[in-house]
Amino acid sequence: MPENRELALVRLPSQVDGVELNLSAIHRAGKAAPIVFLHGFGSTKEDYADIVRHEALAAHPFLAYDAPGCGETYCADLSDISIPFLLKTAQRVIEHFKLDRFHLVGHSMGGLTALLLAHKYPQHVLSFVNIEGNIAPEDCFLSRQILQFPEQNVERFFADFIDRTRHMPAYASALYASSLHHKVRAAAVPGIFRSMVDLSDSGKLMQKFIGLRCPKMFMYGEQNATLSYLGLLRTNGVRLTEIPACGHFPMYSNPIAMWTQIAAFLADV
Repeated sequence: MPENRELALVRLPSQVDGVELNLSAIHRAGKAAPIVFLHGFGSTKEDYADIVRHEALAAHPFLAYDAPGCGETYCADLSDISIPFLLKTAQRVIEHFKLDRFHLVGHSMGGLTALLLAHKYPQHVLSFVNIEGNIAPEDCFLSRQILQFPEQNVERFFADFIDRTRHMPAYASALYASSLHHKVRAAAVPGIFRSMVDLSDSGKLMQKFIGLRCPKMFMYGEQNATLSYLGLLRTNGVRLTEIPACGHFPMYSNPIAMWTQIAAFLADV
């Protein structure tokens, strides 16, 4: 089957909790089950645009969008953004595109949002690829900095966060840090980070993830192979996929391996 390289960019006016949104999304049509991608903090929908370059996924329609506070999406009140807000946003987008059954892929912040979506609407999710999305307190190595480095001035906190991230000894950290100012509005950061920490500490995320009845894959970089819960996931039937030469960002460090593993997983579902 030839690759379907047609990719459409659309704007979706919407509202969540009375807050006006104008979402920026990319999508394409196809005959197989659709794939919904939810990007991580500091990333955008373009992390997943290269799906059109991978023939193994050519039959799948797909949808990705910039979360409120990120990329080209407009949000009238950035202080309202949190993971529950992002969950409601995901619901609005999926409803707009009339997606009934779909594969779900989420990275980091998007992985957490995707987990809550799959937990709330299990009847709609065919499978779930969790790319280092939060499922335990130890996953808050970025978001917990909102508590570790308290700062009332959000612009100053974000600038310091970017500087710390740039110097992290992990694959793609400097690359990731270099675009944060362009991809994220600083005023959105506190609400996102605090809610990520709260949910990771007390939201029973591991229980929710293991309890999903759909096929599940947990993807992680080789630098994070010491995550304490990998054995628990394996014991509970989660497919584990380690990406070589990679830390937290396979779409930047080793995208070919990321796409190959996603395609292989979906082929087995």
